[in-house]
Amino acid sequence: MSNRILIVFLLFLLSPATQLFAQDDSPKGAGPVSPSVPFLGIAPDSRGASMGDVGAATNADINSQYWNPAKYAFAKSSSGIALSYTPWLRNLGITDMNLAYLAGYHQLDELQTLSGSLRYFDMGSITFYNDMGYATGEVSNPNEFSVDMGYALKLSDNWSGSVALRYIMSDIFSGVGTTAGSSTDLSAGHAFASDVSFFYNKSFIQSRKESNFAVGVNISNIGSKISYDGGALKDFIPTNLRIGTTYTTEIDKYNKMSFSFDVNKLLIPTTAYYIDEFGNRRFDPNANQNVGPIMGIFKSFADAPGGFSEELQEITYSFGAEYLYAEQFAIRTGFFSEHKDKGDRKYLSFGAGLKMNVFSIDFSYIATLTKTSPLGNTLRFTLGFDLQSFSNQGRNRR
Repeated sequence: MSNRILIVFLLFLLSPATQLFAQDDSPKGAGPVSPSVPFLGIAPDSRGASMGDVGAATNADINSQYWNPAKYAFAKSSSGIALSYTPWLRNLGITDMNLAYLAGYHQLDELQTLSGSLRYFDMGSITFYNDMGYATGEVSNPNEFSVDMGYALKLSDNWSGSVALRYIMSDIFSGVGTTAGSSTDLSAGHAFASDVSFFYNKSFIQSRKESNFAVGVNISNIGSKISYDGGALKDFIPTNLRIGTTYTTEIDKYNKMSFSFDVNKLLIPTTAYYIDEFGNRRFDPNANQNVGPIMGIFKSFADAPGGFSEELQEITYSFGAEYLYAEQFAIRTGFFSEHKDKGDRKYLSFGAGLKMNVFSIDFSYIATLTKTSPLGNTLRFTLGFDLQSFSNQGRNRR
């Protein structure tokens, strides 16, 4: 197996946004858009995942770094830290692939907030076999991680903005270079990226009940392309546009409901394919090599072979709802939808959360609506700590 074929195979297998599609004699459109380092597109925390992958405009929580870091400017607590864990692709029988996520923030004053996160994707171990089907004794332990820092600024009573800087390392071909039978050694890929986000938050009284309306925009992973072969071939990272809105209203003094809606679009060129002599669709690794990241963003709005109608197919939709009792207990549900020609992910999500004075615990569960989805039965767990409450309790004890 050549290095490039192996790269394509692993990227398709690991992508949360793409499922392998059948190659037929009459493929429709360009198929799914397939970036490198797709682990950056996996919802890392339980709250957002339990609401159908929404988070651009939900109220600020510790894990806002992934969804929209501008929300930190409106966080009720001055600081917090959370750890999330996701067993990945268990529905495929994979037992050693996991995603871990650590996020936190601290408000410097009433206007400024610093935030950061660390995301680690462990792909388990891969054992290599020779042409006779015998294990060679060589084992690869691929992994990826990203680390970022963000700065949020409250621009007015209702507006905030944020920028974040991110370093990405993808070592998914450790030990593969010589094993794959190629003279070209594969190495870890490195990339740098940034996020730009905005958040609008307005509270008001409606029918004598406190209500809130919010809108959020986050353009994430604007950055360099990544390469695993010394720069000979460079791939786009998952630059993404997320736009969302949330409406929250009181039911009574103790009960609240919120409803959220997000749309997402990858801001990278449509994945290029060609039809071989047998009529099968094949990935073209040489396409878009001369297209830079910024040009790729603009190209992503008008390069689908099916025209504007196919561009609309590349948009995913998320709907979420959250019931909150006494600011302590939450029940959540959501729905995620992706066009059948662009990955065909469709699933319902469910979850719950419990918040005490100092810590909170949340979990989520995915129930897929497609028979063969690898995302079925995905669980996520999140443990959060309100550092302001912890500090207050310490002072009270003294």
